[in-house]
Amino acid sequence: QLRRAIEECKRVILALPEHSERQKDAVVRLIHLRLKLQELKDPAEDEPNIRVVLEHRFYKEKSKSVKQMCDKCSTIIWGLIQTWYTCTGCYYRCHSKCLPLVSRPCVRAQVSHQAEYQLSICPESGLDSQDYRCAECRAPISLRGVPSEARQCDYTGLYYCSSCHWNDLAVVPARAIHNWDFEPRKVSRCSMRYLALMVSRPVLKLREINPLLFNYVEELVEIR
Repeated sequence: QLRRAIEECKRVILALPEHSERQKDAVVRLIHLRLKLQELKDPAEDEPNIRVVLEHRFYKEKSKSVKQMCDKCSTIIWGLIQTWYTCTGCYYRCHSKCLPLVSRPCVRAQVSHQAEYQLSICPESGLDSQDYRCAECRAPISLRGVPSEARQCDYTGLYYCSSCHWNDLAVVPARAIHNWDFEPRKVSRCSMRYLALMVSRPVLKLREINPLLFNYVEELVEIR
């Protein structure tokens, strides 16, 4: 019945005057019909409110926002019809159906156990040291983009697939303390969340790491 209604709605849209209010209303109805059909294909019944996966504490979301992206499959979370979860520690978001596939441990746990930065600038070791696989999910990658594009994280120096590296930009601590360079660089999703959680922690002992910087940056001298 839904499929027949969708086909009928398509015919109505084509028959109505272009850009008319009636056509716009018909388009909205078509969207709702398609969402309802998707809901039947992907039911979200009896999902638990809390799920624990790789030290993540996932809580089921009640928000109906459609602007979230799944951190696992890199597709939109349709809050109206899909069940989704958010980790309370690192804010990792994913569909309910993607939870069993999560491969990234919660970075909040890493911050709690080992609150320190990588202080070498982009310490690259090469794709061969990773067996030409994503550093996180182990999917095959290459610089030629076949079967998947290899994207380097400027913080870890490792290479990731496009699902684990969305070209997010972040200030890299090693570049800041060695070169006083605050230009945002491309980092993986995992690194971006780790840096966001670490940003307010006073763990950089600058006078021990790079004391010469005080000779060149006037603001540092004033703060000292």
